[in-house]
Amino acid sequence: MTVVRKRFLILAVALLALNTFFWLAQGGFALPQSLISEFFGARMVRSEVLVQAPDGSTQDYRLDQGVIIALSPGTATLRERNADVVVIPIDPNAQVHVGLQIGPPTLLRRRMRVVTIRLANAPATSVQVLGF
Repeated sequence: MTVVRKRFLILAVALLALNTFFWLAQGGFALPQSLISEFFGARMVRSEVLVQAPDGSTQDYRLDQGVIIALSPGTATLRERNADVVVIPIDPNAQVHVGLQIGPPTLLRRRMRVVTIRLANAPATSVQVLGF
């Protein structure tokens, strides 16, 4: 065998072994599904999540879940599970996910149960409609 073929064969075997390791170990690196469901499932009212960005800075995300009781341009008023009423600013370019459809905030309607995602006190950039 030539040196080039030996190196290619060694590289291919190493990549195959590495891919197999990550495929088998992927469940071990993730949070347990029961923990995710407990904190971010249907019983979640609101959540604040801190994420460390690649540059070392910390990003503060706010998630709110509730039923839309009022809509106006740029805002949605939600009644959360604990009966709190909160006004969430909605970015005009926010993505609204309704099932497999992604569209603008004009897709939102009263009585929809939603989860909004936003950075700290910024307007929501993503709204997930639940129940579709």
